[in-house]
Amino acid sequence: MLHMRDKQAGEITGIYQATSRGFGFVTPEDGKSREDDWFIPPRSDGGAWHGDQVRIQPLEEEGEGRRRTARVTAVTGRANKTVTGILSRHNRELWLQPDNDKLPGPIQVLTKRRNVRAGDRAAVAMTSFGSSKLPPMGTLREVFGPAGERESAVAAILYQNDISRDFPDAVLDEAQAAPREVESSALAGRLDLRDKIIITIDGASSKDLDDAVSLEKDGRGRWVLGVHIADVSHYVTQGSALDLEAWERGTSVYFADQVVPMLPKELSNGICSLNPRVDRLALSCIMTLTPEGEVVDHTIAKSVIRTTERMTYEDCNLLLDGQRRGQAPALQERYRHILPMLEDMAALSKVLEGRRRRRGALELDTKESYVICDESGAPVDVAVHSQGVSEALIESFMLAANECVAEHLNRLDKPCVYRVHEKPSPDKAEALRTMVAPLGYDLKEADGPSLQKLLDASRGKPEEAAVSMMVLRALMKARYDGENLGHFGLGAKYYCHFTSPIRRYPDLMVHRILTALLDGKLTGQREKKLAAAVQKAAVQSSQREIAAQTAEREIEKRYMAEFMRGHLGETFAGTVSGVTRFGLFVMLPSGVEGLLPVEALPGQGWQYDESHLTLVSEGGGVSYTFGSPLEVVCAAADPTTGQIDFTLPGVDPAPRAARREKREEAPRPPRREKHRGNRRAMHVPKGRKGRKKR
Repeated sequence: MLHMRDKQAGEITGIYQATSRGFGFVTPEDGKSREDDWFIPPRSDGGAWHGDQVRIQPLEEEGEGRRRTARVTAVTGRANKTVTGILSRHNRELWLQPDNDKLPGPIQVLTKRRNVRAGDRAAVAMTSFGSSKLPPMGTLREVFGPAGERESAVAAILYQNDISRDFPDAVLDEAQAAPREVESSALAGRLDLRDKIIITIDGASSKDLDDAVSLEKDGRGRWVLGVHIADVSHYVTQGSALDLEAWERGTSVYFADQVVPMLPKELSNGICSLNPRVDRLALSCIMTLTPEGEVVDHTIAKSVIRTTERMTYEDCNLLLDGQRRGQAPALQERYRHILPMLEDMAALSKVLEGRRRRRGALELDTKESYVICDESGAPVDVAVHSQGVSEALIESFMLAANECVAEHLNRLDKPCVYRVHEKPSPDKAEALRTMVAPLGYDLKEADGPSLQKLLDASRGKPEEAAVSMMVLRALMKARYDGENLGHFGLGAKYYCHFTSPIRRYPDLMVHRILTALLDGKLTGQREKKLAAAVQKAAVQSSQREIAAQTAEREIEKRYMAEFMRGHLGETFAGTVSGVTRFGLFVMLPSGVEGLLPVEALPGQGWQYDESHLTLVSEGGGVSYTFGSPLEVVCAAADPTTGQIDFTLPGVDPAPRAARREKREEAPRPPRREKHRGNRRAMHVPKGRKGRKKR
C-alpha cells in the first residue's frame, strides 16, 4: 500500500485526471474534495495517462489564492490496459486514435492481420505507453466495424468493460443439455404449491421471469405473502462451466432493446423462467404478516410451482387504477379470478411502504429514462419511466423477501452475500450540508429521517430535482459483502439479494447456501467452502456490477445522441443537472443530458464556486446552479462518442462541437526515424487468469 505522502521526498500519490487540453489534475488518495486536487501543467504529466496511479512533486509552496501545482514524477500503476479507437494508415503503418479524447494518441498498432481497414473502430492491448523517442504501441485485439456505425461503438464499449455477447462452447453445451421441462425426479422433498394462485408481473417484453408472488389470508386474518424465485441453483451447479461463466459475468447487462444475459437463453428464458401454466422449480419465501406489515413468521422451502398468469405491469396498473379500470372491461373479465388478490397486494404494498418510510428508508425521486427503438434497432424516442402501482408492489414484496432471507441466514450464523449500503461519510455529509444551505435548508444530521425530511421539504419546489440529485450523490455506493453491514438507504438491518438469480450472481450464491441449509448439508467442509466463496463472489459481483452500469450508461448515451441528431437546431426546456468549471450539464424532461460549455454562456469571466456547485458571472449578476431552469438549443450530437452539445437560443453552436469536428480528422503520427528492437514495454497487460480477454 502506497503512502499518501512520502515525508522524505515530499511526494504525494494519487490518480491522474487528464483533460483534452493538455493539462490535468491529480486527486490525492486522501483527498476529500476537488479543492484537494493538484494542477498538473502541460508537459508535466511524466508520461501519465488518464486514470493512472502516480506520484507527484509539488512545484511551489501553497499560498493564499495560489493554485496547488505539481509535476508527475512516476507512474506507479497503469489504468488503460486496452484502448478502443479509430484506425488509420500513414506510411503503410497502422495507427489508432483513441475514442477517449483524454488519452494521448495516435497509438501505433502492431498486427499481422491483413485486410484491416482504415476507418474501422478497434481495440488494442497496450504494450508500451511511449517515450520521448517512441510512440505508444499496442497489439490489435479486436475490430468492431466501421466507426460511424452505432453497433461498432456499442461493441467497443462492451469489449472495454469485458462483456461478451457470446458464450463459450462448453457453457452452451451444458445449457443445451439442461431439461426442457421439470423432471419428476426433481420433485422429491419439495413443497408442492401447484394448486396455489401464483402470478408473475413483469414488463411486456421480459422473457427471463425469475420471480412470482402469491397472497392469501390465514385462519387468524393475517397476510400470507409468498415470494417464489426460480431455483436456478438446481440447474447451475457449483464449479460447472455454467457456474464459472456466470461468476465471470456477475450480472446481465441491459440497454435499449437488448440484453447480454448472465446465463444462456436455454436457461434464462427456458427451464429457469417461471413461464405460465408449466411446472417450475423454485425457492419460496413464505411470510406471515400482521395487518400492520410486521413479519411474525416465515418459511423458506424448496418448492414446485405452476404460475397461474403471466401479468404485465401495464395491464396490472390499468386494473388497479380506479379511474381507468372502466376503460378496459375485457381486461377485467379476463383477470376477474385474480383481481381481488391484486387489490389486496396493492393494499399490502402500501402498508409495507409506509413501514419502510417510518423506519428511515429514503424515497428518492430516481426516474429512469429508456430508449424506444424501431424494428431495425434504431432509436426513435426517449421516454421517462414512472413507477406504477404494480411496479411498487413487486418492489415491496421483493424487498420483504430479501430482508427475510438475510435475517434468516444471519440469525443462524450462516454464510451470506449481503447487499450493504453504509451511511454517508462525514465528508459527504458536510458537502451536502454546504450545498443545500444556500437553498434555505438546514441539514443538521445526515441520517435517514433527516435526509427524508430534506427531500420532503423540497417536494413540489423548483429545486426538488436538484435536492434529490444532491442527496443521491452524497450517499455511498451500495455493494456486496460477506459481512452484514445493513442497508442505509432502505433503513434495513439485514439485506441481501435473493430474488433475481437468473440475472445476478450474488442471488445465485444465496440460493446455493439456502439449498445446502435446507438439505442439511451446510456443515463442516461444505460450509467452509461456501463461506470462502462468499467474499470472493461479493468482490467479483461488485466489480462486474460497476462494469455493467458503466457499459449501460455509455451505450445509452450513444443511443440518445443518435436520437438527438434528428433534432439539431430545436429548442428544449431543460434543467441544470450538473455544474463544472467547464460548463453546465442540462437535462431535458426526457432524461437526455448534454453539455452547455462555459464558452457558450454570455459574457466572460465565469467563476466556478465548488462549495455551492455554482457558476457565477463576473460581477455576480447571473448564476447557474443545480435545478436552474434553462432553455437550450441542440447544437450537436455525436452517436460515436455519445456527446450532446447545447447552446442558448440565439447563440452560435457550442465551441466544443466545432472542436470535435476538427478532432474527427485523426492527427497524423509524429515524424520519426524507424527504431528497430529495444522497444521497452512499460506495461504488458494480461487477460484474466485461465481465459482470453474478450
